Amino acid sequence: MTEYEEILYAVEDGVATITLHRPDRLNAFTARMAKELADAFDAADGDDGVRVVIVTGAGRAFCAGADLGRGAGTFDHGEAVDEARASFGEIDGVPRDGGGTVSLRIAAARKPVIGAINGAAVGVGVTMTLPMDIRIAAESARFGFVFARRGIVPEAASSWFLPRVVGISQAMEWVATGRVFGAAEARAGGLVSRVVPDAELLPAARAIAREIADNTSGVSVAVARQLMWGMLGSPTPWEAHRLDSKAMYELGAGGDAAEGVTAFLEKRQAKFPLRVSRDYPAALPPWPRP
Repeated sequence: MTEYEEILYAVEDGVATITLHRPDRLNAFTARMAKELADAFDAADGDDGVRVVIVTGAGRAFCAGADLGRGAGTFDHGEAVDEARASFGEIDGVPRDGGGTVSLRIAAARKPVIGAINGAAVGVGVTMTLPMDIRIAAESARFGFVFARRGIVPEAASSWFLPRVVGISQAMEWVATGRVFGAAEARAGGLVSRVVPDAELLPAARAIAREIADNTSGVSVAVARQLMWGMLGSPTPWEAHRLDSKAMYELGAGGDAAEGVTAFLEKRQAKFPLRVSRDYPAALPPWPRP
């Protein structure tokens, strides 16, 4: 298994747990962390034994945002522009945003992703969670889209994700004020689906993960995830109908559908034979599309 410096990656009983691991810096985000996160999601997608991914933070925070070790020049690539391009490539002649490379990699995942948000989730610490499928927060969690207070803009493709997750009015309130808010407000605004006592955060995330891993077809969940997210940008339900029809035609003739029905009729737990790595329907387009 790959050894990482700024995250931890562990797999147990079909659940991969990715832990942001710079606790002395409140798990502040770096280029290395971005690369390691992308690699960990590659590992999870390539392992048919992994059914669900949980992402959390070590210590007192989930992620306190970008590492500000460069001071006033933190967001000015300046002489480091070549280094930035080397880290993430470029788009339209400028270096790609590192947070965006992580968000888009999470968006492309074929395993459902649960964000277990402990402590501070600020800046990229919150925007990276937006493409996660389920977000639950500890009571102590604090959130902030603080970009306007730092003279920059929301990144990590959050101008696409955030309004779709919480609605444009709530998104603009949080972004325009840049204020930090608590877990109860995050729940009321739809940013997280539930708030639990701090000690119950990881057990709650693992319980959801077990429900998925123990009872569902990995291929079905992978396809459903891609369809749900992909159709958020479709101007008409006809595109969803077109892709649903393809997926139903292919999966309906497959081994998982037969096993799912047979197990239901026999009143036993299903043992789905298909694997995401080899049986994902080729007719479905990848999402997000470049």
